[in-house]
Amino acid sequence: MTYHRITSIEDPYFVPLHKLLQTIFPPEEVLAYDLWREPLEDQAIHVYVAIHEGEVVGSTEYRYYPELRVAMTDFTIIGKPSLGIGRFLLRNRERDLAKLAVQSGTSPIGMFAEVYDPYRAEEHAFGGVSPMNPFVRREVLSHIGYKRIDIAYVHPSWDHEGQAVSELDLCFLPQDDEMTSIDAALVAEFLDGYYAALPNKPEEWLRMVEKIRAADTLELLPL
Repeated sequence: MTYHRITSIEDPYFVPLHKLLQTIFPPEEVLAYDLWREPLEDQAIHVYVAIHEGEVVGSTEYRYYPELRVAMTDFTIIGKPSLGIGRFLLRNRERDLAKLAVQSGTSPIGMFAEVYDPYRAEEHAFGGVSPMNPFVRREVLSHIGYKRIDIAYVHPSWDHEGQAVSELDLCFLPQDDEMTSIDAALVAEFLDGYYAALPNKPEEWLRMVEKIRAADTLELLPL
């Protein structure tokens, strides 16, 4: 299996990746094809695909914020079961993020991720791929060590329509297993930066961020 970085929409593997995104995720979570051009050319955004026998069978997108000492996993897609795709993507992402931290001269605190709440996302088929079932994905992230940040979470839709998407939880994988809370200012600063690319912010998101700013810390709960 090959771990291949995509840096252009002209990359021949981008078309099957975008089709995979559309198959797995609901429409409001998928950036339009042409709107991928700028993110892919951003050196801070890492989009990789897993290629097996010439076919895109999985993908992950992530980034590292040296000024915050945190990473973010934007998505992880397993397109087929029983190929070890999840572990392949996880290990390659870990190695790459470790390298990015060393290059920036920083020591990471941990990594954010959004994960579907299976009870609020029941109508999504997620491509019918069993590893992408939200119950499975949530349990996998729990095993890895992710914890749910104690907020009623919403985020702006990626279709630029400004909808409030409320079927996910914001989670954090702390570098220190004993960490039980996270600095609220860090969470607010991260969210401001992460969603800066989306001009239409729903009121629910703005209120949530203001509530986070008003707090000192946010509890990390079992996922």
